[in-house]
Parts: sequence; structure tokens; C-alpha cells
Amino acid sequence: MAEINLGAIRFNWKGAYAGGTAYVVDDVVSYLGSSYVCILASTGNVPTNGTYWNLMAQGGTGSSSTLTTAGDMLYRDGSGLQRLAIGTAGQELKVNSGASAPEWYTPAAASAGKILQVLTVRDGTQRNTTSSTYTTASSTLSITITPSATSSRIFALCTSNAKVGGGTWGLFSIFRGNQNLATFGTATADAMTQVVSTATGNASVTMSMVDSPATTSATTYQLRMAVAGSGTVYLNSNNYGGQVGELTLMEIGA
Repeated sequence: MAEINLGAIRFNWKGAYAGGTAYVVDDVVSYLGSSYVCILASTGNVPTNGTYWNLMAQGGTGSSSTLTTAGDMLYRDGSGLQRLAIGTAGQELKVNSGASAPEWYTPAAASAGKILQVLTVRDGTQRNTTSSTYTTASSTLSITITPSATSSRIFALCTSNAKVGGGTWGLFSIFRGNQNLATFGTATADAMTQVVSTATGNASVTMSMVDSPATTSATTYQLRMAVAGSGTVYLNSNNYGGQVGELTLMEIGA
């Protein structure tokens, strides 16, 4: 009985094209994002050679050849697929001014006023003094902060309550180290807040200050108090139950 060679009766998928492989009619390969079918047996003829191959399925403009470097991005413009090369360290992606394509840009440095760190302590214990010179109001209402730059500013905020006995004034201020931040002249009694002796009991103590320590070394801020005259001043007075004082520091970038 005579035999008839029908050849391949279906396409033979061969995967990605390899230059050293012998291909026969009806072999199908992928190449540069498209697929091609062999029409003439050969070895070493790339699929774009129309003598040996026919295009089976177009895969665009060839993303494999468009992307050449690790980190490349692919986008389409009005004419086809385009390559956006990887940007440099720290760059961010945005749409260009013509709203037609993506592009890399370097963001501006952080603007002045950015809060770099926040530290807070609280104290619920009643403290008192009869000293006419500033003394530590509370070892708890004390924070050591290390600024990240000499140009940084420190915003200090302290809130509490106090009462004064003996017909005197209570003086309160925030210190950086031994520097009274309320000292506008030379008087050691300069205060950010004063509380007068009254029969009504407690008075609020609220003070704030923006300081420029000009250092990157650990720096301590602390609430201190004194009396103007004779008598006793009380911090976190507990006349009406537990009272809590709080000290907060914020480092602000320049």
C-alpha cells in the first residue's frame, strides 16, 4: 500500500526562538513579543526573515526589545510602546506637563516647618517649693531631646495647674539646661507664667516657647518654679482631685 507523507497536520509550538535550533514547516516560535510560523525549514534565520517565517500574531512594537535595562518601565504614547529608563535613587514618578507621558522627577527637600520628632512626659504628683530662686518643679516634667540639625527649632509646651499660699506669687518657667527661656533681661525672676495667691484655689499653668538650641547634642528642657516673696507654691495641686501636668517638645526642621 502506498504511503502519503502529510507532514505536520497541526502547528508545533517550539517556544522562544533559538538560533541554533533547526525549524521545520509549521513550527511556531515567539520572538520579540510576537509569534511566527515556519514556512521553509532552516536553521539560524530569525523569524523576521520573511523567506522562512510568516507572522502569526503581532505582539505590538516588541516590548522585549523596547525594555533593555533592569527597572525600565513600558508605556504607550501616540505612536506605540515606549521605554522609560529607570530613574535615579530618590526620584518619584509623575505625569509630564503635557499630560501625555510619565516622567521621573526629584522632589524638593522637605520645607521648613516640618515636625521631625515629638516627645511628651506627664506627671500627676503634687509638687511644692518655698524657694525664691527657680528650682526643679518636677523631675518628671523633664525631657532630653537630641536635635537632628543645628538649624532645628524646639517648640516647648507645658500645661498644669497650681495654687499659691501665704499671699505670694508663684513663678513658672521652662529651662533649657540652666538657661531660663523666659529671661528677656537679666532678672532671675523672669517667668513665663505667674500665679497669684487667691481664695478660689487652683489656677491653670500654660506656657510655650520656640527655642533655637543650635546644637545636635542631647539637650534637656525642664519646668521650674519659684515664689516671689514668702509662702508656698504648689504644682499639680490636688485640691479637686488628681491633677496632671504635661510637657511636650517638638523638633521643627528649618
